[in-house]
Amino acid sequence: MIVVLLVGVAAGCGAVARYLLDQLAQHQHDSTFPYGTLVVNASGSLLLGLVTGLATHHGLPTGPTVVLSAGFCSGYTTWSTYAWESLALAETGALLQAAANLVGSLVLGLAAAVAGLGLALL
Repeated sequence: MIVVLLVGVAAGCGAVARYLLDQLAQHQHDSTFPYGTLVVNASGSLLLGLVTGLATHHGLPTGPTVVLSAGFCSGYTTWSTYAWESLALAETGALLQAAANLVGSLVLGLAAAVAGLGLALL
């Protein structure tokens, strides 16, 4: 039961961290492109890759693994915002930006996850 509560607290912390980083990143650019969500999802993928690597190769216990992955990373990253922002860009006619967000976020997220896993293997 304690793990369930910790997952909930970690998810809330992840959501707050997501909001703050999203705002910080987005305010650095005068653009409709969703840089904030891109930064959040890429950094969340890096963290999840690192946690997975630590759990798989270095024996990170199940409790912290679940709290960090299902808790923090799930509250921190956001598939729905990524999809909605891509659709919103397309609906306004910014098709190149929508495609760049769709493909770029996917490629960057996968690369970040691989990098996180690689860091865990060092």
